[in-house]
Amino acid sequence: MVLKKRTSGLTAFVLINTDAAASKRVMEALKEIDAVEEAYRVYGIWDIVARIEAATVDKLKEIVSWRLRRLNGVRSTQTMIVSDGTE
Repeated sequence: MVLKKRTSGLTAFVLINTDAAASKRVMEALKEIDAVEEAYRVYGIWDIVARIEAATVDKLKEIVSWRLRRLNGVRSTQTMIVSDGTE
């Protein structure tokens, strides 16, 4: 189990699938998005895993829909919102 203390907002992990040979270019573009706290190139079904911090679910949707998914070379994404454990 990983514990992370958060003061506000929410955290999500976004799995990103890219076109062949586009993961490096997508990683560079992710650096320009303030909400992206971390991103890693990975092996397997997905090409990149990014950790996003957002104030609200609506803001997260905006970031993923209007920023991440529209990056040149992004084929698909899968978003997993981190539970705060109170559900």
